[in-house]
Amino acid sequence: MRQLNKTESILYALGGLLMAVGTGLYAFFILQDVACIVMLIGAICFATMQMRQQYLGTNLTIRRLRKIMVLADIGFILAGVFMVEDSYGFIKQYLANSIGGYTIYVNIFYHNWVVILLIATALELYTIHRIDYLIGKEKQS
Repeated sequence: MRQLNKTESILYALGGLLMAVGTGLYAFFILQDVACIVMLIGAICFATMQMRQQYLGTNLTIRRLRKIMVLADIGFILAGVFMVEDSYGFIKQYLANSIGGYTIYVNIFYHNWVVILLIATALELYTIHRIDYLIGKEKQS
């Protein structure tokens, strides 16, 4: 794996911290208007720095896991966008003009950031541990 430089490593760690803090504050109803934006900024920092960390080897399993990791990164950003929408309702004003539109809005956006975040976190945890194991195994041989 290509190592991140010092600035990128700081942004990567700060992004993860901002995601955790933003999600925690939002889930416990503390400054939700600010917390959702903090989470989205953290998700963008975390995902972009993780995408910059490339695998330069030839192991197909690690390459496949990196693609799954990119999918998890997109999930983190999407969860942040859904959290902002849940808090501010930018799209709600356009969809909720009728009962059918409101039903569609609720089915798509209303508190579904939790599901997206849960799926992205599960994918991220799996791929990180699996890639770490495979790279360690690759270094031994």
